[in-house]
Amino acid sequence: MIRNLCALLPGVVLLLTPLAARSAEPLHSPWDGLHIALTDAVYTCPAPPPFAKSLEAHSYYTDAHHSVIDPKLEAEEREATEAPTHLGQWATQAADKYLRTGSRAAAACVYTLLDAAAKAKAWTDAMPTSQGSYEQKWLLAGTSVAYLKVRNTGVGAPDQEKDIKKWFNSVANRVTDYVDSKKNIPTSDAWNNHRYWAGLAVCAAGIAMDDKGDYEWGISSYKVGADQIQPNGVLPREMDRAGRALHYHLYALAPLIMIAELAEANGQDLYSYNNGAIHRLVKLCVAGLADPSLFSKATGVQQDIAGGPYAGSDIGWAVPYVKRFPDAQLSQWISQAEYTGFWQWGGLPPGAAL
Repeated sequence: MIRNLCALLPGVVLLLTPLAARSAEPLHSPWDGLHIALTDAVYTCPAPPPFAKSLEAHSYYTDAHHSVIDPKLEAEEREATEAPTHLGQWATQAADKYLRTGSRAAAACVYTLLDAAAKAKAWTDAMPTSQGSYEQKWLLAGTSVAYLKVRNTGVGAPDQEKDIKKWFNSVANRVTDYVDSKKNIPTSDAWNNHRYWAGLAVCAAGIAMDDKGDYEWGISSYKVGADQIQPNGVLPREMDRAGRALHYHLYALAPLIMIAELAEANGQDLYSYNNGAIHRLVKLCVAGLADPSLFSKATGVQQDIAGGPYAGSDIGWAVPYVKRFPDAQLSQWISQAEYTGFWQWGGLPPGAAL
């Protein structure tokens, strides 16, 4: 039908061809344009952590707002999730070492760790608890971004590339299955920060696999988040976190910024989506970091963030943001931060000084 239409209307070809070309173009990451020469800089790669296909993890909050932490339960959760956390941390550390030094050994370490996980089909089962599913998406987000940082080095062997992408696909399917099973429940975790983290994970994995369906699923997750941002910048589901409301606004903002950066690398502007909703959230978070009492008054509870210098998990999102939208206060906090990376989004964010 299309071929016949084009024969009748040759000019239509001129309109369709650029669209087809864009559709056929591979997906890009923010690190694809970097030109880093490989070096012989030494890097000691840790042995892979012990792998399992499933994970028994549980929440460590004790109240209805999920704001009060039980130290004993938190310690148990950390022990239960130590292996996937280490995999994510070690892969992102190696990827960032490559970015900073060009170390061939560091880039090879990323491949070694991820290929070992892929061969073991690590954490690819449906998880028995929601907390296990959360760990699954954080693992996918961190490791897929680490992979994106080294994928153009030429260090990975063809079999490693194949294995890793197959593993990403398996984990991404679990992540989307979990969210999709909850999306018809308005009060579920398919509508709060967990959805945005799932979006980052699947979007990054989609770029790694050149899977446009997964990429678009991640973009749609950004839109779910941006659509919830109120005129005053508030995310209602995160404001309900009592003493952790400010923390969870920041924690929700981070994956949204990262998804926006992945979209920018593919010629898609999410920063202007919904009348620039993300900027309202940024403005609120900046105000809250400057004066946490704003959130204390809104929730009636003192916040658990009380002045800088801020950790990478709190302020790392600002690194790419200020490069596009300069802000003196954010730049000051970035300069005071000891580190602006966070393993759950793949280590150093796009635009970080190397």
